[in-house]
Amino acid sequence: MIRNISTLMATALAILTFALTPSVAKAQGVFTGNYPVLETEVKAGIAGNIKGGNEAFCLMLTDDGSFGRPHSGTATLESSDSGTLSGGEFYVIGKMIFVNFGVGSETGEDAGFVIVAPANPSNGTIGTGVMGLTGGVPSSGLATFGEKNGC
Repeated sequence: MIRNISTLMATALAILTFALTPSVAKAQGVFTGNYPVLETEVKAGIAGNIKGGNEAFCLMLTDDGSFGRPHSGTATLESSDSGTLSGGEFYVIGKMIFVNFGVGSETGEDAGFVIVAPANPSNGTIGTGVMGLTGGVPSSGLATFGEKNGC
């Protein structure tokens, strides 16, 4: 009888381990990691007449499906020039990534900082896209992504 219970327990443990494996893999999705981002060709102002310099960022993503899409989760954007934006979220829709941060403007208006770029859900790479500030004094620039875990 004890031998049967031991066999049953070993089998149950193996099944439980196998059943939990997909959720562990989901917690570390293909886009989890950090990505260097270089913003260039910056223009700001209502008429786009204010030119900015290049700025380097580090985008940190946690791909855990927490925002209703298989590849979605939280985002943080660090810059040595502009500080850190936290509390962002990202979504991969088809072969595009959309990253959004809610920020306030100098005039007290609601504004957002967004990044949109092509993304490959099979290997977690992100291509060249655009990034910009919406609301307040809008700005936009070209966003060139480096290799995953490169910052």
